[in-house]
Amino acid sequence: MHPSPRNTGWIEVICGPMFSGKTEELIRRLTRAKIAKQSVEIFKPKIDIRYAKSEIVSHSRLSIPTALIDGPWEILEKSKEAQVVGIDEAQFLGLDLVEVANTLADQGKRVIIAGLDTDYRGLPFEPIPQLLCIAEYIDKTLAICVRCGNPAKHTQRIVASTERVLVGEYDAYEPRCRVCFVAPPQASIEPEQLTLTTTKR
Repeated sequence: MHPSPRNTGWIEVICGPMFSGKTEELIRRLTRAKIAKQSVEIFKPKIDIRYAKSEIVSHSRLSIPTALIDGPWEILEKSKEAQVVGIDEAQFLGLDLVEVANTLADQGKRVIIAGLDTDYRGLPFEPIPQLLCIAEYIDKTLAICVRCGNPAKHTQRIVASTERVLVGEYDAYEPRCRVCFVAPPQASIEPEQLTLTTTKR
């Protein structure tokens, strides 16, 4: 358990592949905040209506009511009175979420964010990497590889599509470990040329 800071806001990030329990953990934390009679506002992007339009729903079918948003700036307006702000599927909300999360924390709010840290190619999925840099608390969840049973950190796309954002479920994705994961050809990127400089003393 994390110690609770006093008289300040903070950011918690729950990240990992699909089917690793991110949303379930988010729901658990938000439910506990509600039991503690804290004012809670919960958001998810409108693009995610896989299970329900007005709820966050985990793959294990746990759920909690939520508000749908088009973009992260709506969160500031809709959570003015909130003590705790929950955000699911953060990978669909873009880099502006970083500034929004910082603003909320600076206002004294507890901000809990869940999302994929890598895309179907195995590459960093913004804005999660940037959020990890500014968060006070970070939890990395792992799934179970469907091929070998090892801890899975990858989300393997099993349908033919090169779109980075493709909302789907077990029909489109499965968890894989680093050995069983097969990156698509376009996932290979050329490393940047680094220029090293030294100074003489």
